[in-house]
Amino acid sequence: MTTATGKRSILVDVEGTIGSISFVRDTLFPYARQALPAFVRARGGEPEVRALLDSVAAEIGTTSDGTIIETLQGWIDADSKHTALKALQGLIWRDGYASGAYVAHLYDDAVAKLREWHDAGHPIHVYSSGSVEAQRQFFAHTAAGDLTGIVSGHFDTGVGAKREVASYRAILAELGVHGEAVTFVSDVVEELDAAREAGMATVLVDRREDYPEPREGTATHGHARVESFIEIDPNVVEPDPA
Repeated sequence: MTTATGKRSILVDVEGTIGSISFVRDTLFPYARQALPAFVRARGGEPEVRALLDSVAAEIGTTSDGTIIETLQGWIDADSKHTALKALQGLIWRDGYASGAYVAHLYDDAVAKLREWHDAGHPIHVYSSGSVEAQRQFFAHTAAGDLTGIVSGHFDTGVGAKREVASYRAILAELGVHGEAVTFVSDVVEELDAAREAGMATVLVDRREDYPEPREGTATHGHARVESFIEIDPNVVEPDPA
């Protein structure tokens, strides 16, 4: 089975794969943590924001915005993948991008290869623990310019956790293809394990900037390993599955 374009689809992770881990952890997380109290005061009455805050309140058993804020800040510190937190972070980061407080970091090799794949007709989708809104803002405000035009779609933890096979099966169902029509590229071995079990081809990105100790041999769990997108074997991407 092929995609509508007759080309293999590319599914990519963000943090540690196309962009640096340090940008997310050293720029985006601290910005959201610091901005959260003022954001809640200013926009906590908006239906979208209130619904997210109320979902946290119901989970932790409180109606106090102060306690909700403290809880969310604790989740930021712990790098929680909580869906409501990720959605709120996405809204806060949108404000940061719009104000010019920062631009998203992408590795040059990833930008070049993503553009090449897009130009060759390969649909590119993103699957990240960051919310779909955060992903869209990330691609709209990169150091390489607005790259939203090269992305066909986005997936976040709304489809499931990134280390669960069911999540990748849900993505395949959404795309309307079988696993052999998709190549997943990530820096996390356990995510690749789950994607492979769902039938996808897989590529492990093992950048020295993000992983000082190379992951080689058995540490790759048998996934194709590269240190740069430029090294990705064209045979992983180009074959047209039957």
